[in-house]
Amino acid sequence: MSGKIKFGTDGWRGSIAEDYTYDSVRRCAQGFASYLLENKSKHEIVVIGYDMRFLSEHFAAAAAEVLAANDLIVHLTKSATPTPVISYSVVNRGATGAINITASHNPPNDNGFKVRDENGGAIAPDGLNEIESMIPDTIQEVKRVPIEEAVDAGKIEYFDPSPAYIDQINNLIDVQPIRDAGLTVLVDPMWGNGSGWFSRFLTGGESKILEIHNERNPLFPEMTRPEPIPPNVDAGLRATVENKADVLIVTDGDGDRVGLGDEQGKFIDQLRVYALLAYYLLEVRGFRGPIVKTLSTTTMLNKLGKLYNIPVHETGVGFKYVAPKMVETNAMIGGEESGGYAFQGHVPERDGILAGLCLLDMMVKLDRKPSELVELLFDKVGPHYYDRIDVSFRGDRKSYEKRILEANPDVIGGIKVNGLQTTDGFRFDLDDGGWLLIRFSGTEPILRVYTETTMKERVKNILEDGLRIAGLK
Repeated sequence: MSGKIKFGTDGWRGSIAEDYTYDSVRRCAQGFASYLLENKSKHEIVVIGYDMRFLSEHFAAAAAEVLAANDLIVHLTKSATPTPVISYSVVNRGATGAINITASHNPPNDNGFKVRDENGGAIAPDGLNEIESMIPDTIQEVKRVPIEEAVDAGKIEYFDPSPAYIDQINNLIDVQPIRDAGLTVLVDPMWGNGSGWFSRFLTGGESKILEIHNERNPLFPEMTRPEPIPPNVDAGLRATVENKADVLIVTDGDGDRVGLGDEQGKFIDQLRVYALLAYYLLEVRGFRGPIVKTLSTTTMLNKLGKLYNIPVHETGVGFKYVAPKMVETNAMIGGEESGGYAFQGHVPERDGILAGLCLLDMMVKLDRKPSELVELLFDKVGPHYYDRIDVSFRGDRKSYEKRILEANPDVIGGIKVNGLQTTDGFRFDLDDGGWLLIRFSGTEPILRVYTETTMKERVKNILEDGLRIAGLK
């Protein structure tokens, strides 16, 4: 493949064998190597990891060959590794950055190329643009050394990142009370990198950890994609009821996002999960510090910020915005609507494993089931309701943007519009404290229409009005 490669929200993703090929991965690796050498020096360590998708380990090896040929030292994971474990390895090993071969929650035919900075977090947009500009147009411009030769020369080293990460999590959270609580926890790693990780932390006590979809299967059976939202979580929700489990914990394909199901087999949406995690840190752990949220996530965080007198910072969508803001403000927690949450004292990167353990710890410390935790949250900030519709679109994106800007609605879903924000997409702020967001995906030709409102009966109407404003209904 030749031609320009465009980085999206979190790096680059493409369709395997169509545009995502060995040559395109090598070109991306050359661009990243050039970026690092421009800003750092030779012989810096770079971590490379990968997920369980088709050929991921081979694409990772291809990237390693390029970095080694550019006089960088590669620490390559021995096996498929969750994204947060890769990110923590950057800090633990004093690396200058990382490459992660993963398409996260994309459909089965995709793979991806993510990059991380020296903090283990997403690289800010200016950095991503610089990397993109350094990607050569042809494979002839790429340096490469055979992997066996690079290993023999000490330029590529295989390593197991698990022990250091396990020690880190045990320093952040005491898992023994969860082990001893006698819970039945159903875990769905969605055929991906989260497989076995909750068992590692929680086996050995009274609690029982059950796993489904815990083998490598790049086709992701029983789901359209490994994204921890309905309908992909439906099989896990059914299994929760069948096994009389107390809770369902879901991690996405690369293990950096978390989904939650309650004891009744009902999904708890990711906005409520984010508010629960913030409430857990503030009320259960007694932490205080800034909250970083994207504009597509919940206003319950703003209410918690006022109640606990802490600042809440809002960014564009994606951890390329969240991570730098977390570092800048030393945030207590950062997160986004997609189910990714990062924590102070760790790395500014989504961690579905740590988030899941925090939710379990909240259940144990407060002695409440998941549905009761939501009731407790609503007692604090009032009920909030959320939904999202994803629609494929054709044609020029700018024509949709023009139509949305010109719509200028006074009312959406029967609720007065108070203003429009265009920081990242088009967010119409509503009079009840809720919002409608219309935004284009940074990784796929999809337009997303989201809403959060305090009026349950208005959710459907708000989304339908959103589709009409975008010209998709």
